[in-house]
Amino acid sequence: MRFVEEVVVEEFLPTVRSLLAAELREQGLTQSEVADVLGISQSAVSKYAHGDVETTEAIAEDERVRSLVDRLGEELATGETTRVGALVEIEVLIRELEAGGDVLSRLHEERMPELADHDASIRVHDPDNELRTSERVLSSVRRGLRIVESASGFAGLIPAVGSNLVAALPDAQDVDDVAGVPGRIVDVKGRATVPAEPEFGASGHVASVLLAARAAGSPASAAINLRYDAGIVADLREAGHVAVEFDAEGDLTESVGEAIKAEPEATALYQTGGYGIEPIVYVLGPDAEAVADTARSLL
Repeated sequence: MRFVEEVVVEEFLPTVRSLLAAELREQGLTQSEVADVLGISQSAVSKYAHGDVETTEAIAEDERVRSLVDRLGEELATGETTRVGALVEIEVLIRELEAGGDVLSRLHEERMPELADHDASIRVHDPDNELRTSERVLSSVRRGLRIVESASGFAGLIPAVGSNLVAALPDAQDVDDVAGVPGRIVDVKGRATVPAEPEFGASGHVASVLLAARAAGSPASAAINLRYDAGIVADLREAGHVAVEFDAEGDLTESVGEAIKAEPEATALYQTGGYGIEPIVYVLGPDAEAVADTARSLL
């Protein structure tokens, strides 16, 4: 008797590790760094590099496997995803490939011919799980932050209170369901600086603006705050954004909600300040990368 998990351990994992090790080496990582990323020994990396580990052609040539390996190799090398994020993505792919009739189930049937006559799918896990969704949101914020950090002159868009780039889970209810930067993005000697890795619950204010907009019907899943300037608002409008003003001194949820209800297509919100309140522009978008791109376009 052979379980599909044995196919995963004996054929899928060696194949994917071999492909991923090669991709990471192509990305410029040393053998030691590859070993650290994959959580294996340097001698194991050497074996993968020299083709001393047997791989399975059907898995290595699967388009989904190749696509995921290429993407994870780049994102792991640049820090756009974490080991946990990569593990979740690979785990989900495994469950997809275990579905009846797919590559792992076919290999399983070859090793266990009696299964070929069994109709039931052997898919056992839901790919749309909570951990995977959370990791995708965090990865989106990381990619957005890379855009912000590399954008020459972005520091000039940071308000005195600092900026934050946030992204929400699909069913976000409160700030703990929104990922952002602990300590905010700050201007350090004319350079936009991200002090820490994004995490959920790290943003209070910008997350609250995003949540209020979503509660009022906005489809936005991400937001960033920038310093207010009439020229910035004009540039956003010229680029096709719908910019709406809201009352800075009123209740935040109510004020933002009223603005969105007045202009449901709004992709930029702004307030011109009040007593002790700095004027701010908030850019909304479908994900953190899109929001960061919009901010970069203002430079």
